[in-house]
Amino acid sequence: MFWEALGSVVLGFALSWAAAHRLADRLPSRRTVLGAGVLGTLFGALITHAALGPGYPLGTLLGAVAVGAVVLSLLLRPARRLRRAPQT
Repeated sequence: MFWEALGSVVLGFALSWAAAHRLADRLPSRRTVLGAGVLGTLFGALITHAALGPGYPLGTLLGAVAVGAVVLSLLLRPARRLRRAPQT
């Protein structure tokens, strides 16, 4: 379980760093994004490990990355507001 947790933290950091680098204008501060990504993947690893059991480290890491991506997607803001034409 230790290696799964460590792997999920590393993958969460990489995922959140990539998101913060690529979508910097649509995300809150980098500190928030990095923290949310790492905590999201760690929580995902815990949930996936509890669901699958102790014999599936790759499945646990894939589940951790999926939950981390969902957590990061909740931080996204819209790219721009749509303006409606004035009605006459």
